Amino acid sequence: MKINIKDEAQTYLAKKIPAGKHVFLALDDGSSKFSKLGGSCAIGNKFQLVVTDQSDSDYAVALDNNANLYMTTGDPETTFLGNGLALDYKNAALKLTDDSGVLDGAVTVENYEAPTQDKQAMTDEMKTLGGKIC
Repeated sequence: MKINIKDEAQTYLAKKIPAGKHVFLALDDGSSKFSKLGGSCAIGNKFQLVVTDQSDSDYAVALDNNANLYMTTGDPETTFLGNGLALDYKNAALKLTDDSGVLDGAVTVENYEAPTQDKQAMTDEMKTLGGKIC
């Protein structure tokens, strides 16, 4: 699978992703292990770039790109990704598109943090996210 990362997006990502890091293109709709947002009203229309130090066997589909990023995605994500996949940066937001149109007009970039086992911390985080979860 291939993704074209346009010049403006490359400039933006260069400030967000240190060299040598692994980047996952992951759903952010409540269905992926990296998702904190979403729910049934967001299936397949929210994406995030997850930056980490290591690979993940659940995200082993290579995304060839023109920005020299070590980028992969997961099999579930490929359901929503079509031909002509591109990432651009317009109006202070990352926009993911393919030949069908806009897939997500506000892709986020998140540094991976291992999930906490502290139930109170998890509860507090969910309260903080509040209305972003449907």
